[in-house]
Amino acid sequence: MKIHEYQGKQLFSRFGVNVLENRVARTGDEAAKAYEELGGSIAVVKAQIHAGGRGKGTFIENADQRGVQLVKSAEEARAAAVHMIGNHLVTIQTGPEGKQVNQVIVEAGCDIDRELYLGIVLDRECKLPVLMCSQEGGVEIEKVAHETPEKIFKERFDPAQGIESYQVRTLCKQLGITGKSVFAADKFFKKLCRMYLDTDCSLLEINPLVVTKDGQLVALDSKINFDSNALYRHKDILEMRDLSEEEESEVRAADAGLSYVKLEGNIGCLVNGAGLAMSTMDIIKLHGGQPANFLDVGGGANTEQVTEAFRIILSDKNVKAVLVNIFGGIMKCSTIAEAVVAAAKTVGFEVPLVVRLEGTEVEEGRRILEDSDVSLITATDLTDAAEKVVATLA
Repeated sequence: MKIHEYQGKQLFSRFGVNVLENRVARTGDEAAKAYEELGGSIAVVKAQIHAGGRGKGTFIENADQRGVQLVKSAEEARAAAVHMIGNHLVTIQTGPEGKQVNQVIVEAGCDIDRELYLGIVLDRECKLPVLMCSQEGGVEIEKVAHETPEKIFKERFDPAQGIESYQVRTLCKQLGITGKSVFAADKFFKKLCRMYLDTDCSLLEINPLVVTKDGQLVALDSKINFDSNALYRHKDILEMRDLSEEEESEVRAADAGLSYVKLEGNIGCLVNGAGLAMSTMDIIKLHGGQPANFLDVGGGANTEQVTEAFRIILSDKNVKAVLVNIFGGIMKCSTIAEAVVAAAKTVGFEVPLVVRLEGTEVEEGRRILEDSDVSLITATDLTDAAEKVVATLA
């Protein structure tokens, strides 16, 4: 689960991580009021969407505007917010359709001496969290990793102990942090690592992390993702979820107990088991097709879930054919076949439907499909299924 920058900074404050004073605004008037409350001569207005690259992003309307704007008066703050709110911001992470901005953050300015990058993720090779830093703050870290990976410095740390002071000093030396800023970094890094662990983050990123002219470290941005499987432990964080930022079909699927991820192809996939779903997408591509989704109905799907799965798949206007690939292990193929037939009748298909069954009571399942009056194509194995579904689009 992702949260907005302003929500991330609320969590930073809770854990004692330095942030600048800020206000959230959902109208131009609120932005102007926020500027006045901050009491400074310079402030920054930032669009709030779940995507990076906002500072370089452009709006579909008012294309000369950016998603991050420096303002020097209440009227400028109001104008910037009016331009942003309700408009769609296009960045390198949103796609050409962009994302609608529903709120902005108005933040006080500060005297920046240096901009750095900081991120924490899980290193799956050593099964430990790793703190990553770079002097290339404000630059897309993916670009740095690709072009100059030697500029990214890493320290893995024990979750029970958190990051140690000697590790912080090592990073400071590599980053060129000296003097009293080293002591500031020690406190800052330790608090951030503790937050990552205590809130079950899957990603915590600050870009840029700034060193001010008086030697303090301040989080000028926040990008935080959480392990969705751990959210039952964090009801307060779960309340920060913004469904308007998520793919509607994926939200529907989660509510129905289905694992669904929308993709960009035109062959819908309904499969039971994550591994089989991945294999199904691979073999579709092998035979020249493009999967439109990942969808795992699980081992115990019922008719209602299969019906909702079909509805979700067919709600994607790009879908021109559907492949059902089921292995009957826990669930019998006959049960799945009955659910597929019932769901197909309920939903109604205007695109080709290819069904492949294998496993327990497979012969009975195939008989049910053959005897039904649903227009579908049966397949004997995965290769046969992939070839037939791709052929329907020829």
